[in-house]
Amino acid sequence: MNCSPFNTLVVVLLLSAGTAFSTESVYDPLEVSEKAKSKVVDLTVNDKERQRDIPIRVYLPFPDTATPVVLFSHGLGGSRRGSSYLGTHWAARGYVAIFVQHPGSDTSVWQDKPLRERMKAMKQAASPRNFFFRVKDIPAVLNQLDRWNKAKGHVLAGHLDLDRIGMSGHSFGAVTTQTVGGQRTARGRALFTDSRIDAAIAMSPSSPRRGTSQNAFSKVKIPWLLMTGTKDTAPIGNADMKSRLAVFPALPPGGKYELVLDGAVHSAFTERPLPGDTEKRNPNHHRVILALSTAFWDTWLREDDNARDWLHGKGPHSVLEKDDRWQLK
Repeated sequence: MNCSPFNTLVVVLLLSAGTAFSTESVYDPLEVSEKAKSKVVDLTVNDKERQRDIPIRVYLPFPDTATPVVLFSHGLGGSRRGSSYLGTHWAARGYVAIFVQHPGSDTSVWQDKPLRERMKAMKQAASPRNFFFRVKDIPAVLNQLDRWNKAKGHVLAGHLDLDRIGMSGHSFGAVTTQTVGGQRTARGRALFTDSRIDAAIAMSPSSPRRGTSQNAFSKVKIPWLLMTGTKDTAPIGNADMKSRLAVFPALPPGGKYELVLDGAVHSAFTERPLPGDTEKRNPNHHRVILALSTAFWDTWLREDDNARDWLHGKGPHSVLEKDDRWQLK
C-alpha cells in the first residue's frame, strides 16, 4: 500500500467527514447473487374435507435449507403461473414462494368462453361462494405444506420454515390476503384469520362493502404492506380509489405501510395488461414492487435490522419516482 503523505491526508479527511470503511455490503433488496437459482415445482393440494384440488406452483430456492415461506393468491381469472416475476425474485432472495391457484375464480372461468361472454363469466365468478373457497384454500395449503415438510423423500421435505410465513395477493387475491391476515367482518369477528401468518402484502387492497373500514382493519395484529396506484380501478368488484386508500388510515400503528404508484393501473402489479388498458406500462413499477416487498419480508420474516433500516429510512425513496407516495406508521 502506498502510504505517501498525500494518501494519508486523504484518509484522514475522509474519516473526519464521517466516511466509514467497512467490509459489510450495503443492504439492497434488489440484489440477487449470480449463483442464486430457483427450482419450479408444480404440485396439487388435495383438501379431502372439501373434496377440492388446489394447484400450487412452488419457487424453491437453493441451497436446500429450511427457509421462510411466502404465499401468493392471484386475482380473478388468474392462475399459479401468473406474477412469476415475484416468485422468481423472492426465491432468489431465499424464500420458498408458494403461488396458489383457486379453482372457480381462476383461468378456467374465461379461457374456454367466446370473447363476448368472458366479462359476464368473470363477474359471476367474483361471488361470495368463490370468496369462501379462497379463504379456506389458504389454511388447506398450509396444512399440506406442514405434512409435506415432514414427509421423508418429498421434494419439499425439510425446506420449509413454517414458523415464518408471509401471505400476499393481488385484487381478489388481496381480498383473500386481507381476510386471512386479520380483517374482521361487519360484526367485528375475525372468522378466517390464520394465526400462522406473520406478515401480509395486499396489492390493490379494498375496503369492505358492508361495515366500516375502521371496524374491518383497526384490530389487525400483524404487519401489513399495501400497494396500489393512482389509477388502480377494476371493471369487476367496484373497488375504486376511495376504497383502496381507506384501508391504510384504518390500520393500527406498528408495521403498517402504504405505497401508491403514480400512474399505475390495476394490471401494473401483474405481468400483462388487461383488456382495455390504455396506459403505457412503467418498468420502474415492478422494480419498486420487488424492492419494497423484499425489504418488507426481510424485516418481518427474517428480522433483518439492515432491511428494517432501509425500509424505515431513505431506502424506499432510492427506488421511487418523484410522484410516487410512501408512508408508514
